[in-house]
Amino acid sequence: MPPMPQPPPPPRPGPRALDFKYARTPIPARLSRSRWATRTSTPQATAAPPPTMLIPAARRAGVSAAAVAHVLLLLSSLRHLAVVGARVAQPSYRGGGAPCALAVTPLGYPCEEHQVTTSDGYILSLQRIPRGRGGGRGGGARAGQPVLLQHGVLVDGMSWLLASPEESLPFILADRGFDVWVANTRGTRWSRRHVSLDPSSRLYWNWSWDDLVVNDLPAMVDFVCRHTGQKPHYVGHSMGTLVALAAFSEGRVVDQLKSAALLTPVAYLAHITTPIGILLAKAFVGELISDFLGVAEFDPLAPPVTSLVRGFCRRPGMNCYDLLGSITGKNCCLNSSAVDVFLKYEPQPTSTKTMVHFAQTVRDGVLTKYDYVLPERNIASYGQAEPPVYDMSGIPAGFPLFLTYGGRDSLADPADVRLLLDDLRGHDRDKLTVQYLDRFAHLDFVIGVCAKDYVYKDMIAFFDRFN
Repeated sequence: MPPMPQPPPPPRPGPRALDFKYARTPIPARLSRSRWATRTSTPQATAAPPPTMLIPAARRAGVSAAAVAHVLLLLSSLRHLAVVGARVAQPSYRGGGAPCALAVTPLGYPCEEHQVTTSDGYILSLQRIPRGRGGGRGGGARAGQPVLLQHGVLVDGMSWLLASPEESLPFILADRGFDVWVANTRGTRWSRRHVSLDPSSRLYWNWSWDDLVVNDLPAMVDFVCRHTGQKPHYVGHSMGTLVALAAFSEGRVVDQLKSAALLTPVAYLAHITTPIGILLAKAFVGELISDFLGVAEFDPLAPPVTSLVRGFCRRPGMNCYDLLGSITGKNCCLNSSAVDVFLKYEPQPTSTKTMVHFAQTVRDGVLTKYDYVLPERNIASYGQAEPPVYDMSGIPAGFPLFLTYGGRDSLADPADVRLLLDDLRGHDRDKLTVQYLDRFAHLDFVIGVCAKDYVYKDMIAFFDRFN
């Protein structure tokens, strides 16, 4: 395939401390929460909600009965696929081998494989690039300031390592003298182990991103601190920002980090513009997949999910010829080789409960812990009938934050980022830097050929202020 012609780079705004007039734009009122009385989404549940109960609930969500009927028809036809799929081995993930051997050491960088066990028993994979090819900045053999990189949903740590050393953030950081640690969330290719559970078990997948806030992120930060004797900087993309923001709002790990750089920060999802995401969220597909089919693992490569997406692609207005762009927004700085390499290793599985949690955030317009819907279930989990809200204004005002987002992002929509910035109005001005790139979309910040010039240079300068 010939390389795609590269668009001219977007005009480069330099980083600056948050201008509150700039951030303060008219913000729609937050959507009121509503009780979704038909949801019954725990991994242990096997009974499907009666289809007739979904129609009135969908109307309250702004979705036509025809859309829900279309989903139910698709799911009915897929039910036998889920049963058959449960009896076969998990599909092997493309690009076998460990990340160090696959993507790092062949390029001349030192790399170490590490494992950390969470408090709830998940065994996570971490890759460490302690220095650059020439020993890093200054050429010394000793590792420098640590940085922890956390990927987004439906990908893993390989997403940071797929471009050339001159364009991939981990290699750029290592060559600048940083000690780079790449995280892999539970359930992805190299983090599928547990001290007692098997990935074929529904219990293994009984978690949402709340559990990443409480268990995975603290375990990884603590591991890096103990092994380096230093507080790391943190870099998150997409769900990696959501987990961090939720943790910071509860006072978690802020005392163990020097700063955080959040690429495409996600705290609110009320304004996402990806058509498939909106339809799936509003039509209760997460709950339907989990309860109607009994699928606790959400694997984008498995027949139930791929067939479901194909069905939605047949709907009017769905552009699935550029499925990546339809989901993430029109990325300005991807070339065809980057996309080909990305699709060689991604996407990765997550729990269906995590996808349901995202759907709840889209529908309700409020960032809360997982909603079990039934008051008694929420009371048992949280001590109250409604799930607690993650209060972004509770993030410590003196904690250094670098936020960068794009004008074409369909997932971290600028209107939702402005909601987050509104919550951060009380943040110390010299500790909050905000960068806006009008032509960037969701993936430009990770695998875009322009990211090194328009994002990473400014981010490293921000880190250097707090080293």
